[in-house]
Amino acid sequence: MNTVRTLEILKEDWPIAGSFTISRGSRTTAHVVKVIIENGETRGTGECVPYARYNETIESVVEQIESLRTAIESGITREILQKMLPAGAGRNAIDCALWDLDAKRLSKPVWQLAGIARPVDVLTAYTISLGAPEKMAADTVKATERSVLKIKLGGDGDTERMLAVREAAPTAKLILDANESWDEKTFPSFMKTANEIKADLIEQPLPSSNDGVLESIERLIPVCADESLHTRAELSQLRKRYDCINIKLDKSGGLTEALLLKKEAEAAGFMIMIGCMVSTSLSMAPAMLLAQGAQFVDLDGPLLLTKDRSPAINYDGSTIFPPEPELWG
Repeated sequence: MNTVRTLEILKEDWPIAGSFTISRGSRTTAHVVKVIIENGETRGTGECVPYARYNETIESVVEQIESLRTAIESGITREILQKMLPAGAGRNAIDCALWDLDAKRLSKPVWQLAGIARPVDVLTAYTISLGAPEKMAADTVKATERSVLKIKLGGDGDTERMLAVREAAPTAKLILDANESWDEKTFPSFMKTANEIKADLIEQPLPSSNDGVLESIERLIPVCADESLHTRAELSQLRKRYDCINIKLDKSGGLTEALLLKKEAEAAGFMIMIGCMVSTSLSMAPAMLLAQGAQFVDLDGPLLLTKDRSPAINYDGSTIFPPEPELWG
């Protein structure tokens, strides 16, 4: 095989429909980094979203990827990549591009190369951004055809937000995402309300730096680790704190680690949530392999944009279908 490759790194901006707001702020554009690795006429692509919460910027991630240009163009493998870069957005883009490159080079889909079952369509949650209770209720009404909603919370005022959303969507499955905005004092009251509205999951209620208290606080509904969980390295310390983990490719550093993380987490008894950053179909495509059999799926990134890539992953309402090879994998 000819291992002489070329690497291209692209910085892209994708407008968000309206705005996307969580406890840490609001944005109107999804900033992504796209990696293209070519080997002759074969091309593999991957996408990542640098995240400030993890001390990442577009510039720092591009620099990180660029630092491996020689290794990538000389034929680096996914296994070696895991040792050369830490988990994070940069490794994710490279890792997914290498999976895609191998799939196209060998004319085999990634699911076969990974030794897992052929992916099928799954139901994704749809996100309601953080805002005033009245605004969130109105946004929820607009999404009444969606049976699973992810509700962004922000601390003060969350009781009113939860009640307003439940009234607007009396039968929807609800995932509540606090993004680390609760504390030890507010947790019992907010959890009581979450239980009263029959929410199905609460995601990362406490800061990752103070989530040890979850071992001694009553959890009336399942609690999911997001900011507290990146790779397999954190699993052992989280078992008494969380009932579920949110696996995101940009946190795990790519599909290679994410597949191992999912397997190990399931063996340890965790429920699985597969999440995403606000990004295009190129980010959703590899995540679809992880979504198989997951109890919670949150892959609505492209639904929040004003436009998507072409070709794009196919959505029918909140049902998301496996990607076609022309997109990825």
